[in-house]
Amino acid sequence: MDLFDQISNDIKEAMKAKDKVRLEALRNVKKVFLEAKTAPGANDTLADDAALKLMQKLVKQGKDSAESYIQAGRPELAEEEMAQVRVIEAYLPKQLSPEELEAKLKDIIARVGAVGGKDMGKVMGVATKELAGLAEGRAISAKVKELLG
Repeated sequence: MDLFDQISNDIKEAMKAKDKVRLEALRNVKKVFLEAKTAPGANDTLADDAALKLMQKLVKQGKDSAESYIQAGRPELAEEEMAQVRVIEAYLPKQLSPEELEAKLKDIIARVGAVGGKDMGKVMGVATKELAGLAEGRAISAKVKELLG
């Protein structure tokens, strides 16, 4: 069963359980999936890797929105947003711990032969491909700067 079908089934389960937060989050995910499937050139298909990227984007947007709500003094809206983010994160691969991320980045730096800040682009190119879905881009970038700095 692909991710699209799993989300569709989980929407039904959330409806039966009357879980409003989960239902709203999954409906939002399905809407984004449908838009991607019907986009020009998509041939009415959505591969799981593309679906995961879309879900990661939704998580990032949700976290950014929650941060904005907190800065605006609306913690109740931030909590609603984070509740939906947690629902979506359950479908994503487990994120690397800071220690695991550092170890993988040290390995990549050694393979690429990076020696300083000027080599950050080379390292980031490889790291973002290899660690896609396992760590946020911000975290990767910050750790690479720290290691090369």
